[in-house]
Amino acid sequence: MQTAVLIVHILLAIALIVLALLQHGKGADAGAAFGSGASNTMFGARGSANFLSRSTAVVATLFFVTSLTLGYFFARPEKPQSVMDRVGAPAAVAPEVTDLPPSATPSSPEGADSKEQESDLPAPPKAGK
Repeated sequence: MQTAVLIVHILLAIALIVLALLQHGKGADAGAAFGSGASNTMFGARGSANFLSRSTAVVATLFFVTSLTLGYFFARPEKPQSVMDRVGAPAAVAPEVTDLPPSATPSSPEGADSKEQESDLPAPPKAGK
């Protein structure tokens, strides 16, 4: 819905720019009074001014409405639509490792003094010497 309103909004903005550029300024009417021939237009002597100004008013009103609609859409956060949207992503579970070499398993404190377990790490210095 937001995308459709945004596309219409952009098209209305382009149409509003084009309509504003097509209109004559107030100084252009003064030249027509002295016979420059600008009064013989496609819409008649006053027809183009009325048609373009009304078209601009309609397009500007629609542009204003789409601006308010987009402001409403983007100010209001979307709420979850279903139960599945409310559930967060599952937490990553670490894989269970079962095949470790004997040197990678941690040793227990009871077995630290036994000579059975050999470690690749150097022995810590003994206190008191």
